[in-house]
Amino acid sequence: MAFEPDYRNILSAGSNLRSERLALYEHIITPGFMEKVLDEKFADLEYSSGNDLDEFFNKFCGFFKKLTYDTVSYEVSIVQSLPHAGDSLMGKKPGPIQTDQDFDHFQWNEITEEFKCKAAPLFEALGNNMPSGMKAVGGPGNGVFEIAQDLVGMEYLAYMQYDNPELYAKIFSRIGNLMCEIWDWFLKNYSAPFCLCRIGDDLGYKSGTLISPQNIREHIVPQYAKIIQKVHNAGFKFLLHSCGNIFEVMNDFISIGIDAKHSNEDVIAPYEKWIELYSDRIGLFGGIDADFLYSSKDPNKVFEHVYHKGAEFRDSANGFALGSGNSIPDYVLPDSYLAMVEAAQKIRENEKSF
Repeated sequence: MAFEPDYRNILSAGSNLRSERLALYEHIITPGFMEKVLDEKFADLEYSSGNDLDEFFNKFCGFFKKLTYDTVSYEVSIVQSLPHAGDSLMGKKPGPIQTDQDFDHFQWNEITEEFKCKAAPLFEALGNNMPSGMKAVGGPGNGVFEIAQDLVGMEYLAYMQYDNPELYAKIFSRIGNLMCEIWDWFLKNYSAPFCLCRIGDDLGYKSGTLISPQNIREHIVPQYAKIIQKVHNAGFKFLLHSCGNIFEVMNDFISIGIDAKHSNEDVIAPYEKWIELYSDRIGLFGGIDADFLYSSKDPNKVFEHVYHKGAEFRDSANGFALGSGNSIPDYVLPDSYLAMVEAAQKIRENEKSF
């Protein structure tokens, strides 16, 4: 039978409830990777206009449906509307805010307006091309810490924390206000095609958090609290994506209302630990170690691993959606990715037989 998507499966997982069927989820699947699977060219149309933009989203959304997802993962980057458009986040140069004078003269309102101009046609075209039965997961992309890194720079944030703690605190607070302005606009105007709101903000590495847990609690968590309240008031659940070892601050994020969490690495902890610690409180997305998926050249090995682990996670977690613990970039072998999807489909088929 033809696959009939139903976004309520992801909504259930995001609400920490067992979905009617196992849901598939990816934080990001790059259009370049989609082209390989579909054998069609369309990635360069994403920032076009008119019919070309509709063609992009028709292919983009169609990929998720063809691969039996219930939702489309899509976000528009806030960082791309900042002066350095990601260069400082990637460590290429210091950010535009280094001093109190930089902060005072920074054109915060221009960022909001530029984001709106870039995002409006994209969100509109996404909604116009959403397949029946599907909705999106995402919204305005980038998190509090990522934006701080692009405005200041990771190395310079560390200096600023000690050299000018008042400015350090002001930057995080103002980023929170900026994000609230953008999320207010999104929720009011373009949230209809979405079923779950999401922010990605990588706060950890393999052995711990990128800045101290106390720093995260004092400067970052309060900003998320404001955004999550807006998301909940608008009737949506909230999914946090964060790579790295962030166990020390997970309870802080749960306390401010995150409904689900994505991203995991086996080198940090087996997925069973996430289930043991948090499955009674939040939904859990992912489960399949990205390094395993990226490095494996044997689709049969991928299928067997995902089939057995996916069925185990499905039974032991409350709300669970299966996918990689990170994302699907261009360089992933299509056969390995397709083996993961086929394993999820096999788990679904087995559940129907009971």
